[in-house]
Amino acid sequence: MAKIQGSKCKLCRRAGEKLFLKGERCASPKCALVRKSYPPGVHGKSGGVKGLSEFGKQLKEKQKLKRIYGISERQLRRYLEIARKKRGVLGDNLLTVLENRLDNIVYRLGMADSRTQARQLVSHSLFQVNGRPLNIPSALLKIGDVVAVKDTKKEKKYFKELQAVLKKDLPKISWLDFNPEKMEGKVVANPNKDEIGFKVDMAMVIEFYSR
Repeated sequence: MAKIQGSKCKLCRRAGEKLFLKGERCASPKCALVRKSYPPGVHGKSGGVKGLSEFGKQLKEKQKLKRIYGISERQLRRYLEIARKKRGVLGDNLLTVLENRLDNIVYRLGMADSRTQARQLVSHSLFQVNGRPLNIPSALLKIGDVVAVKDTKKEKKYFKELQAVLKKDLPKISWLDFNPEKMEGKVVANPNKDEIGFKVDMAMVIEFYSR
């Protein structure tokens, strides 16, 4: 797991788009990208955006992908190798692998405001997968796996309040089936890239690692 050092908002400003690293704040007027829609640094406001080389564009897309999922370079390379062994388009396969991380699924189910919070909740042993405790955020799930809040943790104030919210506003993710009464979700299909919610040029990422 890669820990983001420094300001997360600066990463969004550097990318020039919202990476949704801080949950609800990213959708509010307090979002740094709304208040300062230019890159960070002393030349960010007046220097403009300089043209990037092909390598620079590839690097930018790769860094964006790492920051969105909060993973290290080593992890991304490992996921790429896993994706290479699957049939189909390599870029789509890589997104599927990343979306199948336990912390990402907890986030997609609406049980965390951000992937960072989801990693923290998983690391604190609040969830179980297929009836067994699992506190590894990077664990890769597959179709048929069930993620649920531990019975001993459901009475926590956080989950009681969250349950009330989710009963009124269920997350709409076609490849996940969520039951707010039981506070559990099931992986029912492969992730749909049209529901990812952000834009990363996966061809650029693949080209970066094909040099």
